[in-house]
Amino acid sequence: MKYYLDFEKPIQELEVKIEELKKLSDGSDIDLTQEIKRLNKKLKELKTEIFSNLTPWQKTQIARHPERPYTLDYISMIFEDFIELHGDRRFGDDPAVVAGIGKIDGNSYAVIGHQKGRTIKERIYRNFGQAHPEGYRKALRIMKLAERFSIPVITMIDTPGAFPGIGAEERGQAEAIANNLMEMSLLKTSLIGVVIGEGGSGGALALSVCDKILMLEHSVYSVISPEGCAAILWKKNSDMGVEEYMKAAEELKLTAQDLKKFEIIDDIIPEPLGGAHREPHEMCKRIKNKIVSITMELEKISVEELVKKRYEKFRKIGNFWNSSARRK
Repeated sequence: MKYYLDFEKPIQELEVKIEELKKLSDGSDIDLTQEIKRLNKKLKELKTEIFSNLTPWQKTQIARHPERPYTLDYISMIFEDFIELHGDRRFGDDPAVVAGIGKIDGNSYAVIGHQKGRTIKERIYRNFGQAHPEGYRKALRIMKLAERFSIPVITMIDTPGAFPGIGAEERGQAEAIANNLMEMSLLKTSLIGVVIGEGGSGGALALSVCDKILMLEHSVYSVISPEGCAAILWKKNSDMGVEEYMKAAEELKLTAQDLKKFEIIDDIIPEPLGGAHREPHEMCKRIKNKIVSITMELEKISVEELVKKRYEKFRKIGNFWNSSARRK
């Protein structure tokens, strides 16, 4: 049974009606082919209208959709011969971060990504995609392995943020994230990051210092969640409503379209109509094609130049001006 978001209710009603007509026409003399064709055309038009006019809050909901493909789903459909590697060689393994080596068309890649979990049991095991320090240290260990063998690194970002628990803080959460930022900026192999769902705060940034940052069309990438932002700005929790979340999402400029305009990301990968969860195999093809084309592009650049360009890329993010100079 499909899961529908609130704004998808008109789509749900039409899809249910189409299914009912199909069942009615099966094994009967009633020919409903034309009516089904008409409703399918209407459904496509409705989807196009709804998904071409999404608000930032609606995009946030799609980015968190429970049926949206996660890192392991993409790995299974895009990469061949994937071997998962575990542990940070210091404390333990973190199931919230998946890392390993796989192949695309015979070429090796290091693949690292957040994993939220599908069922309640798995979500608890994966800590809802909120990584501990050992998760980020494991990620860095695999990146260093990739560097040693000149293997491109692919990161898949999908987390509400790094885990803020006492244990994580005691084991150096901030240091682990900061160290990843520094080491990734100097890594002597190509790095491609893909925001596949929710890119939240430093937990996302710890896998995002890449030569190319891509976002799926309906993914989000921000310093804080709309709910967290609303709680800080309006200092309300118990009676906080959707209106505040919508306003916060709008102000945060967290959509792929906003971030492309601000030159925070490099490109947007279009999603199938209705979102990546509607046609995961098609979404995988698009991601795979993008990874292959960018890898070929980055292979033409020397390692020294690659590191230099990566450093410059992040140094020039943002526009600054002197307010006193403006007044003159």
